[in-house]
Parts: sequence; C-alpha cells; structure tokens
Amino acid sequence: MFAELNHLLLVYTAYVIAAGSPGPSNMRIMGVAMNNGRRAALVLAAGVVSGSIFWGMMAATGISAILSRYAEALIVLKIFGGLYLLYLAFRAGRAALVSDAEAARTTSGDEVLSGAALYRRGLLMHLTNPKSVLAWIALVTLGLGPGSSWHTLAAMLAGCAVLSVTIFCGYAIIFSTAPMVRLYRRARRWIEGILAVFFGVAGLRLLLSRA
Repeated sequence: MFAELNHLLLVYTAYVIAAGSPGPSNMRIMGVAMNNGRRAALVLAAGVVSGSIFWGMMAATGISAILSRYAEALIVLKIFGGLYLLYLAFRAGRAALVSDAEAARTTSGDEVLSGAALYRRGLLMHLTNPKSVLAWIALVTLGLGPGSSWHTLAAMLAGCAVLSVTIFCGYAIIFSTAPMVRLYRRARRWIEGILAVFFGVAGLRLLLSRA
C-alpha cells in the first residue's frame, strides 16, 4: 500500500514538473491569455489537456510503448510537431513586426478563431509533440510496478488529469488577469518576439534531433 502511494506521489511530482515547466503549450496559452483573454485561453488549454489525457491513456494501454519502438512513427510525429512549431514561430514573428497602432486596428489571427478552432489548435499542439508520448511512457513505467493493480493505474491517470487541468487552465487564468493584460499591451512586440524565437528554436531542435 505504502509502496503504491509512494509511486503515485512520485508520478504526480514528476508530472507537475514536466507539465508546469515552460514549453510550447504553456507559452501559447500565456500568449493567447494576454492577447485574447481568459475564455480563448481556457478553450486552448482544454485542447492541450485533452491531448495530455489522450497520451496518458495510450501509454496506460501500451499503445504508445509500441510507437516508441518504431522509429518511423516518432519521426512522423517529430516532423509534424517541428513544422507546427515553426508555423507558430512565423505567426509570432509577424505579430512582433506589426506596430502597436496597426495591431490595435487589426484583429489578430487568434481572435478570429472559433472556440472549436482554438480547441483543435491546443489538441494538435500536444498530439504532435513526441516528447509528450515519451514522457507519459516514462510516467507509467515509473508509477506501475510488477504487482500494481488497475486501481493504481486509475488513480495515476485521474490524478494527472486533475493536475493537467489545474496547471494549463491555471496558466490561462493567471495570464489573463488585468496586470498581465496591461503588461502584454506595453510589451506586446517583445513578448511576441520572444515567442517567435522560442517556437523557432524548439521547432528546429525537434526537426534536427536524432533521438
């Protein structure tokens, strides 16, 4: 009993560190929250959460473990993920080059997106990230021992699902507050420029990585 509880606590801690640390999904949620408001960011976060839960279920059923043995499957994910990150870098870079006066007159791409489109964008961002697959495989391996029951697996998935909602939606809520919105308006071009560099570097690293 204590061994399984320790495993669960270890998995929860590892998940908080992995999901809460800055990454493409968190950076995009932050940008949308400051630029487009809480509702848009929460919808985007819902897509990210769904992608995380999907990979968790796949890892738990062993499907993503099979994927990890086939280089072709991960290569496809890396290509799609890298290209998508470069697309986000292009969008952020283009936004950074727009003057504040022009930005005030022009509706950004995220603003015209419907809720369904924002949800799909968050979902796609997470599903095309091979690191999410491998992270979940590691978490499942870490949390499940030889004699683990389905109760332990259910507790692990449910706990990580709650943590996922808390972390990603927390980013959406915190960065859509008035102080953060004011910060974004003052430093919009710098923020978009940093996002462009971040997504560009992440995309190139994903495309060029061998592992």
